Amino acid sequence: MILHKGETLFRQGETGPLYRLNSGLLKIVRVHEDGRQFVVNLIVPGETIPHHSLISPNPYFGTAEALVTCEVDVLPANEWYREAESSPDKMRAIALQLQEKLRMMQQRIDQLTEVAPAEKLRKLDAWFGAYIAPVSMTELLTQDEIGQLIGVRRETVNRLLRAGIAAQSSSRPEGPKNS
Repeated sequence: MILHKGETLFRQGETGPLYRLNSGLLKIVRVHEDGRQFVVNLIVPGETIPHHSLISPNPYFGTAEALVTCEVDVLPANEWYREAESSPDKMRAIALQLQEKLRMMQQRIDQLTEVAPAEKLRKLDAWFGAYIAPVSMTELLTQDEIGQLIGVRRETVNRLLRAGIAAQSSSRPEGPKNS
């Protein structure tokens, strides 16, 4: 299936199939009771989601939205779980995917544990360079979303981007300013 920028793949609290992202980029947004949204994850090509349901079914933790045009395979849940139970190779593939996601999240934690906001932004930009290049993070995320991912306010992101902080860690163009 093709999912265009801004379209929703699934919504928080719903249940349904699993998905494999073949191309594109998804953001996972957690919606709070008061309606506030918070970006909690980015999904890159090759990932099967939701991660917390790869071995047993659970409602979707957040809402998945396309940041760019995405090609997604729908994986029927019953078939997925039946195959996982009967195939050691399938379980190994799931374990390897979860291991890779854990490593990716460890990199993200490393970004969050930096003291200086500029270093947090540099590390997020480097992460984008490793997983999303050649598109820059400012082409896909608002300054508010960037701030959510690194634990700083939008105003701080704006100031750092104006100072060219993200551009210092890569040769990609900075992209449009957004908020």
